Amino acid sequence: MATLPTIEFVSRDATPKGVMVVLAGKAGALADGIDARVKALVEKAAKVAKFKGKSLATLDLLAPGEVAVDRLLVVGTHSDKALVEEDWLKIGGVIAAKTKGAEAVTVRCERPAGESVSAENAATLAVGATLRSYDFDLYKTKKPKKDEEPEEPDVVTRIAIAVENPDAARAAYQVAEAVAAGTMLARDLVNEPANTLGPVEFADRIAALGEHGLEVEILTEKEMRDLKMDALLGVAQGSPRPPRMAIMRWNGGPEGEAPIAFVGKGVVFDTGGISIKPSASMEDMKGDMGGAAAVAGLMRALAGRKAKVNAIGIVGLVENAVDGNAQRPGDIVKAMSGTTIEVLNTDAEGRLVLADALWYCQDRFKPKFMIDLATLTGAIIVALGNHHAGLFSNNDELAERLTAAGKTSGEKVWRLPLAPEYDKMIEGKFADIKNIGGGRAAGSVTAAQFLQRFVNDVPWAHLDIAGTAMGSPSNEYNQSWASGYGVRLLNQLVADHYQSH
Repeated sequence: MATLPTIEFVSRDATPKGVMVVLAGKAGALADGIDARVKALVEKAAKVAKFKGKSLATLDLLAPGEVAVDRLLVVGTHSDKALVEEDWLKIGGVIAAKTKGAEAVTVRCERPAGESVSAENAATLAVGATLRSYDFDLYKTKKPKKDEEPEEPDVVTRIAIAVENPDAARAAYQVAEAVAAGTMLARDLVNEPANTLGPVEFADRIAALGEHGLEVEILTEKEMRDLKMDALLGVAQGSPRPPRMAIMRWNGGPEGEAPIAFVGKGVVFDTGGISIKPSASMEDMKGDMGGAAAVAGLMRALAGRKAKVNAIGIVGLVENAVDGNAQRPGDIVKAMSGTTIEVLNTDAEGRLVLADALWYCQDRFKPKFMIDLATLTGAIIVALGNHHAGLFSNNDELAERLTAAGKTSGEKVWRLPLAPEYDKMIEGKFADIKNIGGGRAAGSVTAAQFLQRFVNDVPWAHLDIAGTAMGSPSNEYNQSWASGYGVRLLNQLVADHYQSH
């Protein structure tokens, strides 16, 4: 894996080393505390380059003679709107990208008068630099050719962030770093090939999270069969790799207080089953466990920052494969809830996994709410593209809070409808319900309507992350195929509304 930068927080009078980064405001203005020689250099270069200090614009000065650093990098922060969390992530990402390969970087984390930088802003900038430096290169061999020297490191090895109050910034970063670790865990899981990350291996990765303080329980195929989880088991029956269900518990809130719950679809590879997918881009189906990855990453984040909340994470882990034992179109299975399901398309398998996981969650843990995440439908990409996840909910307050958390974190959601009219589209001919609607119409909506049958009136939201968990557009703080979408969104939701104080 790529080496991530070492982050330090130092006082503003610390001597800069290597690359010096300064933050510019409107018209390229710098903070009052910046050395006059630096200001003069930047002012002269800005005029020549027509640099206006616009947010994320950069101005790079090599070997500035008047200042004892190798480079002087100016990063614009001016915007007509107040900077939010994602803006600081992007600024950190730009700094990491522009200083890649440097041995040392010092960031003067201050802006012109009237444009303050809080300890949390500085910590978020550091997280942006870390997330930008992430690179899943585990399976790449990087051997130097004969008579050649080994390659130099291609990421920053030390970033010193100079702030007014280093102690406050360190404390803020301790929290933010845990969320970044959860995001990168989710990225790792989605990026892993399916031959190395089957249901058992995924469950083992989750079990290892016990070292962070999570209580982890793994259900085997026998235990799920005893619980009558035949909807989930039907998906798994075509694979020689046995299914698992992983339950993660974080007990950071008052003893006895009802938990909040997160449920993830964990199809480690999806061939489509007998309703087999076209071969084009089928390799991307190693990412069909993006919802489970997000839940694991979120639980890692909550434990890492010692969130004052009781939380449950549940993921159903299966492989949807094709062999003589595979589920057939037309089969009827009975879910743990007792609902019978006519399986008309074996490629609509994620909702079958979630049906049993959601019912088990509400039945055993009686949570305040449940949020499920799933790379569930291609239809959501047709509707929303790759910049928003689809949000469906039976509870307006929960939906509104998720929407607000999406705007703050930058992991955006867009609410779509649930209604009785759509419910009729999944009524079964030979069973209670069927696992697909009618043709191409409202594919994401009918999938959500299906899931709603298994929440038993618990406040619930469904996030269809098919367009955002993998293959989403790169940005300043993510260059990975797997984005880790959902970890920062749900962490923001918890931090804003559900923690004890």
